[in-house]
Amino acid sequence: HPTDPGIRPAGTGADAAGADAWETVRLARHPGRPTTLDYLDTAFDGFVELHGDRLGGDCPAVVGGLARLDGRHVMVVGHQKGHTTGELVARNFGMASPAGHRKALRLVRLAARLGLPVVTLVDTPGADPGVDAEVRGQAAAIAENILSLSVLPTPIVAVITGEGGSGGALALAVADRVLMLQHAVYSVISPEGCAAILWPDRGAAPQAARALRLTAPDLCRLGVVDDLVPEPSPAAHHDPEGAALMLRDALLSNLLPLLDVPPATLVRRRRQRFRRFGAARTGVRAGVR
Repeated sequence: HPTDPGIRPAGTGADAAGADAWETVRLARHPGRPTTLDYLDTAFDGFVELHGDRLGGDCPAVVGGLARLDGRHVMVVGHQKGHTTGELVARNFGMASPAGHRKALRLVRLAARLGLPVVTLVDTPGADPGVDAEVRGQAAAIAENILSLSVLPTPIVAVITGEGGSGGALALAVADRVLMLQHAVYSVISPEGCAAILWPDRGAAPQAARALRLTAPDLCRLGVVDDLVPEPSPAAHHDPEGAALMLRDALLSNLLPLLDVPPATLVRRRRQRFRRFGAARTGVRAGVR
C-alpha cells in the first residue's frame, strides 16, 4: 500500500529527474507555453488549416492542415489549448471530442493518399471526459485513430510538446518516431488522478508525479520516447521562437531518414515498436517477485 512506511513507490528516490517531476508538470501546463498554432507560425511555413470531420463536427481542440517544413510538404495535426482563459475555454483546454479525433484521422488518411509525411503535436490533459463525448463514441474514435495510425503507409513523427495525457494523447502519438520536449510530460493518468486513487488525497500529486516516471528523461530511458527536444533556458514559454526553431531542427533530423523507408517497412517497424512495450523483461519480473 502506498501509505505503508515500509514501501516506497517507484520514483520516490532523490534522483534529479524524479525530484523535478512535479516542477516539470507545472512547466508543461504553463499558460504561456507555445501551442500548436504558435509552432505552425514559426517552425513551419505556409500553413493552410483544414476543418471538419466530414461527419458533422469541427472540434476546436484539434487543428490541422497542410504546411511546409524546410520546403517539404507535410500534414500537421495537433491539439490546441490557448494562452488566455477565453482561448482555453473556447478550445476546451485542448481536450478533443470524438469529432476532433475523427478530424485528425481524416487528415492523416488524406496525407497517406497524397504521399505526405505526418507530424503530430500533442498537448492535452486527456480526451474530453464529458457525457456528450461518451455518447458520441469517444472510446471508439480514439481506438480507430490508434489502429489507423499503426498501419498508415506514410512516415509519422509525433512530438509531445506540453501535456501528453492518457488516450487523448495516444490518439495522435502512434508514430515511427516519438519525440518529447524537455519540459513536457507523458502519462496514462494525471498526477492528481493517480494520487486520488493510490494515496489518501490529491495532495500527494507531487509524489505521484515522481512515481509515474512521466518526464522526458525517464521515458527516453524506458524506450517509450525516442528523443528529447531541448528547450531554451529556463523553458519554452520564455523564448517561444527559440523553442520553435529547436523543434524544427529535431523534426528534420528525425523525419528525413524516414522518407526513404518503404511504406511496408515503416508499418512493420512501427507496429513492432509499440508491441515491445508489453514484453516483460526478466529483470522486471524478478523485481516484482
